[in-house]
Order: sequence, then structure tokens, then C-alpha cells
Amino acid sequence: MLNRQLLVIIWVLVAGLSACSTAPEKEQGFEVGDDAQTSDRILPDRRTSKTVLALLDNARSAANLGQLSKSESQLERAMRIEPRNAVLWHYLAKLRLLQERTDEAAELAARSNSLARKNRKLMAGNWQIIAHARYQNGDMAGAQKAQQKVEQFKK
Repeated sequence: MLNRQLLVIIWVLVAGLSACSTAPEKEQGFEVGDDAQTSDRILPDRRTSKTVLALLDNARSAANLGQLSKSESQLERAMRIEPRNAVLWHYLAKLRLLQERTDEAAELAARSNSLARKNRKLMAGNWQIIAHARYQNGDMAGAQKAQQKVEQFKK
């Protein structure tokens, strides 16, 4: 049941993203499972250090194995190295959503948005996380407003 919920959450997150990315193809975003298409992923930008990219790879691998606490520690290490990297905040927000820590997920996604500058794809992804978190918390009106923001940033 938990695996099915995780796949549904991932599918919802991926379905909300459709903007183009200029990041290198070899870096893959923090996605769990096989449902995420490469074109839908939010990728680290080219300024991300090799150390952080290695930590992201470890975090993704751990999450795919269901080792969410190990994944969390890898992401947190990456964030200590690059605390102003909006994509890292986004990835941690995704992980919090997987951990069903919805309030934290929404807060981390909002923090990512404050650092995202003009990255509309990232902002749409963050609003998708916020929408999902609000929905999970029973805030249907808030979820609808957040989903409208998703649509706004997808244009």
C-alpha cells in the first residue's frame, strides 16, 4: 500500500511539470521510482558541484531502496554545502512529501521558491508539492489555489 501511495505521489508531482530544462542531461533529478520521465525532471543546474551531485545520486539511490532516512541525510549534507541551491530545497521537499511530513514539505517548497529566481519549471514543481501537501492536510481551497499557481508557472 505504501509503495502504491509513493508511486501516486510521484506521478502527481511529475504530471504537474512540463517546462523545458537547459541543465545537462547526465545529471538526473531526485526522482524515486521509474515513473518519472527525463523531460519532466527538475535537474540541478550546471553550477552544482560534483560533490553535491554525488550526494544527490546517493540520496536518489537510497530513496529508491526505501531508505528514506539515509536519503534525507545525503540531501541535508548537500544542502550544508550549497545552502542557496533552490533545487536542493525542492528535492528535500519531495522527500518530506514521501515521508508524509506535509507541513515541512510545503515550507521547504516555499523556501525553494524564494531562491528559484526565474526558474519557472522549478517554481511550478514547488507549487505542485505545496498543492499536494495542502490536499493531504484537507485544505481543498488552498490546494486549488496552489494548483492555479502550478498552471501559471507552466505557461
